[in-house]
Amino acid sequence: MSEVIEVVGGTALRGEVGVFGAKNAVLKEMVATLLAPGTHTLENVPGILDVTLMADVLRHVGCAVDLNGHTLTIDVPEDPNPEAPLDLVRKMRASIVVLGPLLARVGKARVAFPGGDDLGARPIDMHMKALEKMGADFSLEHGVLVGTVPDGRLQGADLGLRFPSVGATENAVLAAVLAEGTTTVGNPAREPEIIDLCRHLNEMGARIEGAGTNQIIVQGVDRLHPATHHVVPDRLEAGTFAVAGAISGGEVTVLDCNPENLRVELSKLEAIGCRIDREEDRFTVHGPDRPQAVDIATLPYPGFHTDMQSQFVALLSIADGTSMVTENLFDNRFSYVGELARMGADITVDWQHATVRGVWQLSGCPVMANDIRAGAALVLAGLAADGTTTVSEVHHIDRGYERFTERLAGLGAQILRHR
Repeated sequence: MSEVIEVVGGTALRGEVGVFGAKNAVLKEMVATLLAPGTHTLENVPGILDVTLMADVLRHVGCAVDLNGHTLTIDVPEDPNPEAPLDLVRKMRASIVVLGPLLARVGKARVAFPGGDDLGARPIDMHMKALEKMGADFSLEHGVLVGTVPDGRLQGADLGLRFPSVGATENAVLAAVLAEGTTTVGNPAREPEIIDLCRHLNEMGARIEGAGTNQIIVQGVDRLHPATHHVVPDRLEAGTFAVAGAISGGEVTVLDCNPENLRVELSKLEAIGCRIDREEDRFTVHGPDRPQAVDIATLPYPGFHTDMQSQFVALLSIADGTSMVTENLFDNRFSYVGELARMGADITVDWQHATVRGVWQLSGCPVMANDIRAGAALVLAGLAADGTTTVSEVHHIDRGYERFTERLAGLGAQILRHR
């Protein structure tokens, strides 16, 4: 029998909670180690399922991986096995970023098409086109993407992305650092996690400029070396605990984070009625008596993050008034709404728009998580619900949050995880 999380609503959360390293940075930085043989160290690594899954991918490639507390050591061989098999890749979409490093380092790669959360169609054509411009060839063999570099070494190229795709930006940069010549990536993703990945690569000896701007310039080098890198704090984890404070009407201080990386989301919380005290590496959310309705549209960074959408919908479901939430990035991101409706939420979805009519109170009942953030959102909804909410399929939550139940309990939540 799989585990469930039980939440008894009605308690205003109070206290402090720290944030670990960003899931969306550490997974790509784990892959970046493939670019240089030797022993690499990553610090501030979250103890989440996705790190375990990526470690398995790296072990298949031939690395030795050890997680001790929040420090991850990766020993990369001189001759890595350029393959990421289906049984590993299908569990986590982030695995697709092994393409760039393997093509740059080994000149070939065999990678199964990626899996991960069910968020709708997320094609990898931009990844492939960028790498093809740099000299890679691709074929599809029995569901496996096979990449080769006929000339032996990737070549620098001018790459213009039609959309600021995070994954395509990462694959292009990871490939370009060992390519011959200069690569420019136009219209790249500008997320803090991209900036942190480029910082990590530069610590390894790469020559990257422009991360966080509308053009990244990479001067290829012949060889990289291992480095020790401290992973940037997880802004999505910080944002989730911020919403936990808001939805419970409590007072929660989030430590070890960068409030500037959440400026749009925190501003929306203020519009909803929260008071937020910001400091350099922390912020405190003072929840309102009742949230106020606001409109939200997800956009690439520095816009509102799609991975905070479901948590805010849970909050807006008990707001005073009607909110419109528009999802501009993924076509299946509202699949969790039916579970909130089971709790009494009044939400209508029309393609990429969700109309959220606030109700006075949700009602606890059994619900099921279908992705990382939706699972967290259902737990947050349970904090504000009457009675007990039981969330199943909680392994999704484990993919992005370390000890989520225990940390909420530390803030006073009446919450328990069991079989």
